[in-house]
Amino acid sequence: MSTLGLTHLYSGKVRDLYEVGDDYLLMVATDRLSAFDVVMRETIPEKGRVLTAFTNYWIRSFGESVPASLVSCDPVVIDQYIPGFLAHEPWHGRSMLVKKAEMMPLECIVRARLAGQAYSEYVATGQVHHMPAPSGMHLTDAFPEPLFLPSTKAESGHDENIDLARATSIVGEDTLQQASTLCLGLFRHASEQMAKAGLILADTKFELGWLEGELVLCDEVLTPDSSRIWPASDVRSGETPPSFDKQPLRDWLSSLPWDKTPPPPTVPESVVRETSHRYVSAYEKVTGSSLTDWYGA
Repeated sequence: MSTLGLTHLYSGKVRDLYEVGDDYLLMVATDRLSAFDVVMRETIPEKGRVLTAFTNYWIRSFGESVPASLVSCDPVVIDQYIPGFLAHEPWHGRSMLVKKAEMMPLECIVRARLAGQAYSEYVATGQVHHMPAPSGMHLTDAFPEPLFLPSTKAESGHDENIDLARATSIVGEDTLQQASTLCLGLFRHASEQMAKAGLILADTKFELGWLEGELVLCDEVLTPDSSRIWPASDVRSGETPPSFDKQPLRDWLSSLPWDKTPPPPTVPESVVRETSHRYVSAYEKVTGSSLTDWYGA
């Protein structure tokens, strides 16, 4: 047992997961920060609140037409399921009460721009997720249309990008088509909204699961941890653009003679501060709201 009498189920790089009776879970987003699959000793102020507020914003933006496992982030509502939660202020604004779902064994990635692992693969093989891609592309270039490209879920280490044929062998053709339609629709909605704020959604990762036989949206949604979000004015073909995520940390770490295994180096306060600023700025630019108005301020 743990805080508030909840059973602690799991701690990931960022989130702690607790069981709430037979039907619900509490997901608590911490301020922990990882890079290259290593968790830093330092935390990033406001990061957990940003991730939670972002997820809530997008799910509410999609509306009832898009089913989701999220019940509420409101401490008053959560207190009805977890007595005493209202008095436990450190978790306010960073907690999501969700329904238990049977998770799909794939990460559902949508890519609109060539970046990240896809770019590395493209440079090496001319492919993306082991499938042919247009020739002559450079870093940050747009694909002719957004691509639904799954990956496996790794228990440890890196997820593996896979092609659609292998994804079909894992979940079946009907499920994969349903997931593709849902994720591409969500991506288009979010891309259009971000464009109005002068931002480019380069790619993102969705988590899906089943509730009572229905495929629903789970976990974090369109956050800086699960997405590449770029200022449109700074995107140039072949160049690495600034991004609203932990890029300042990754850039600093990449400048060091560190072998990317534990223990991590000590992160300077300036890098911590700039990384926190990127997360908060992403939320406020996209939503038009101040993070000070979100729970737990």
